[in-house]
Amino acid sequence: MPPLYVTEQGARIEMDNRRVAVSKDGEVLANVPMIHVSEVVIMGNVSLTTPAMKAFMAAGLDVVFLTIDGAYCGRLIGPNTPHVALRRMQYGRQGNAQFSMTLAQQFVIAKLQHQRVILQRHNRDKGEAVIAGAIESLGEALARAPRTTTVSGLMGVEGAASAAYFGSLKRLLKHDWKFEKRARRPPPDPINILLSYGYTLLTHTAEGAVAATGLDPFAGFLHAVEYNRPSMALDIVEEFRPLVDGVILWACNGEQVTPGDFTRGDDPQRPVVMSDRARKRFIEAYERRMGETFTHPKLNQQLTMRQCVLAQARQVAEAIRLERAEFAPMGFK
Repeated sequence: MPPLYVTEQGARIEMDNRRVAVSKDGEVLANVPMIHVSEVVIMGNVSLTTPAMKAFMAAGLDVVFLTIDGAYCGRLIGPNTPHVALRRMQYGRQGNAQFSMTLAQQFVIAKLQHQRVILQRHNRDKGEAVIAGAIESLGEALARAPRTTTVSGLMGVEGAASAAYFGSLKRLLKHDWKFEKRARRPPPDPINILLSYGYTLLTHTAEGAVAATGLDPFAGFLHAVEYNRPSMALDIVEEFRPLVDGVILWACNGEQVTPGDFTRGDDPQRPVVMSDRARKRFIEAYERRMGETFTHPKLNQQLTMRQCVLAQARQVAEAIRLERAEFAPMGFK
């Protein structure tokens, strides 16, 4: 089931029997059965009635609040899952340096493998030396990652490989797009805006998946524990980040989103502003990709990408229960 995104400014969300109704100025914008919605994502100035809140919490349907630019504001959730024993084990495994390090390595390896596949796939026809060099750098990082002994050292390996990756990603974009490197806080150009926006959507997908397994989304192994940081969800996200990159390449090179959809902002915190049209087009492209099926290598089942995120979160929960730091990457082709 896909999320329900509400991006129309001034819209109102309420319940219509067991259906989620979205309206504005008397016009119905959406009316869908609640059982067909995985979560509700609200962007910007959208109101939510109290009966709708209660219905969502009773059904275990999360509501994510974002700014119009995709910055996270908060999350409305129902009662906490009663997985006390699992969470105690999760916190205990965090104190096991070897367990934590092994899982962290596998999260990074899964990401590097997927980044390498993205470049290999797109460089088959191009045959560019710079991209070939980045592919080689990613291969070297894949060899070094299992030999690292600290998380900081592992992040250093990942950071250098990702810099080479993004340096090549720009060569896969059509010439109308200007992108030099990955940068954020604030994103300085349209591609960085799309990257941040897509990663935000992906993070909340992962956060919901982690919570559904009974794990604490804020207690990760690769990402340091910080206040209000969903570290465990970010661990799961790593493997799927190149999925967002692929959506961006498709949307930008296919002119679903164009440079004209972005304007210069007046606020230093918003140097570039994305149009409503681009936001909706990108969400459509992202959800189309998340709805595509892939054969999960461990389960040997056809799952949607959204279901794959949940399957990977369940892998971590199983590793914690068994005290066996094993995590099988998706191995995207």
